[in-house]
Amino acid sequence: MIMKKYLSLWILSLSALICTVPAYAAGSQVQVAIKDFGFSPATLTVSAGTTVTWTNYDDDPHTVADRGSPQVFRSSALDTQGKFSYTFTTPGAYAYFCTLHPHMVGKVIVTGAGMGSGVGTTHGG
Repeated sequence: MIMKKYLSLWILSLSALICTVPAYAAGSQVQVAIKDFGFSPATLTVSAGTTVTWTNYDDDPHTVADRGSPQVFRSSALDTQGKFSYTFTTPGAYAYFCTLHPHMVGKVIVTGAGMGSGVGTTHGG
């Protein structure tokens, strides 16, 4: 009986966590802040066709690099206020990290139909 109660609480907690990950529509522009040696939000769900822009608010440089093979996107080092944008066109889960600080990790989950692998751009420092 106790185990069943804990299982129910765990499922409820997991459901709440899943529901708090925002989903963004195709064509949206989504911002990810790089601050305090982390990505915020660390995980986000977007529709194919969404552009994600990472902005570095730390005093130290950071990068944004796909962990996949082949690597789909990778920024150069971003100084303070530096930006990197990537348009996700293919559904899937894209784990990424900072190559300068590998403990900094994030994930973009792309839903919906898409074509191609995307286009990446770097802005600023």
